[in-house]
Amino acid sequence: MSIIVSKFGGSSLADGNQFRKVKDILLSDNRRKFVIPSAPGKRNSKDFKITDLLYLCQAHIESSIPLDDVFNLISNRYKAIVYELDLSLDIDIYLNEIKKDIENGASKEYAASRGEYLNGIILANYLDFKFIDAKDVIIFNKYGSLDNEATYKALKNTLSNYEKAVIPGFYGCDPLGNIVTFSRGGSDITGALVAASMNADLYENWTDVSGFLMADPKIVENPMQIKKITYRELRELSYMGASVLHEDSVFPVRNAGIPINIKNTNLPSDPGTLIVKDMEPDYNNPIKGIAGKKDFTVISIEKAMMNSELGFCRKVLSILEQNCVSFENMPSGIDTVCVVISDSQLNNKIDILVDEIKRACNPDSIVVHPNMALIATVGNGMSSNKGIATKIFSSLSDSNINIRMIDQGSSEINILIGIENDDFEKGINSIYKAFI
Repeated sequence: MSIIVSKFGGSSLADGNQFRKVKDILLSDNRRKFVIPSAPGKRNSKDFKITDLLYLCQAHIESSIPLDDVFNLISNRYKAIVYELDLSLDIDIYLNEIKKDIENGASKEYAASRGEYLNGIILANYLDFKFIDAKDVIIFNKYGSLDNEATYKALKNTLSNYEKAVIPGFYGCDPLGNIVTFSRGGSDITGALVAASMNADLYENWTDVSGFLMADPKIVENPMQIKKITYRELRELSYMGASVLHEDSVFPVRNAGIPINIKNTNLPSDPGTLIVKDMEPDYNNPIKGIAGKKDFTVISIEKAMMNSELGFCRKVLSILEQNCVSFENMPSGIDTVCVVISDSQLNNKIDILVDEIKRACNPDSIVVHPNMALIATVGNGMSSNKGIATKIFSSLSDSNINIRMIDQGSSEINILIGIENDDFEKGINSIYKAFI
């Protein structure tokens, strides 16, 4: 029997009207067996996300501040959804229990998880599906890490007993019964785990956008939609900031070879973006997407005969590790190596790093280049398509943008360039227009 697992984000379940859209979607295809809801998101730009309010409630108690006003916002939101859907569900029972638990010192993770929990109860009641509490099927070990083997076993053993079920996203439970949450956006991970455990034919991720775009619409006007993309391409783009999915959610379904379809709850007929394990390169359209980030610093190290000096790069990386600094990229030449570091990692440590590298490595020169931006041009058709790099570099040159760094990984599906922060938006537009 074909199985589709459907995860709905916060915007898809923000109010009663959105719940109705979700029900129509689920009932339109009987293969949609298992549903993973997020907590209610914002209904408008001035609204609040329920998870943020729950975090605030717990912070109030930690600071000995009454939480009544904040919790009333949460209660009224859920009561309104139940009322709008004309359900006989007594949501007050659950709300009162949660409020009491938070007032009695429940953990931050418990408080944050209740948004998905309550939405799961309401959605299951509305759909007449079985409600499965995520604490019974998403298993964390005593160190707070996901226990994959135990989770897959619990999910398969439990869900196999039901034709259709709702499993709240974002949280699970450790061996002591404590609620443990994934990082924000973790409902994507729950959905992927459910899909993988049940060997689903498709994992749908419903949100408020019709899939991925080739570039950030805040930078490029009306960028084209990506209809189909591989997991490898997705990871390259996601890493550089073009993220719709939680990054970790890719791996459970990728390992199982299950495709992901990013769909729009408000425009369900749109095809969205299909993410697959493998696909033939499109040589006519070799570029799949363009993404980037600002605010990097590059430490450029030069030393004659560096390539023959055993352990040179290890010394550099050890210095970063000892100072708790991770790096983004490390392009190198025969006598040079550059370390690209996000400014958020540096925390005023640049002088310390430079001094320690000088002492440990005795370079001929070491130069710091601040205010750098990185732009990734990604596509699995690039490696076999002549002139891609030329097109990228020419577009930047024509826009009077100086390239400070070039790097192409061994996968040959990503060309990474470094430019000045001030040229970032212009650079993205220049590359996009060169290919589209």
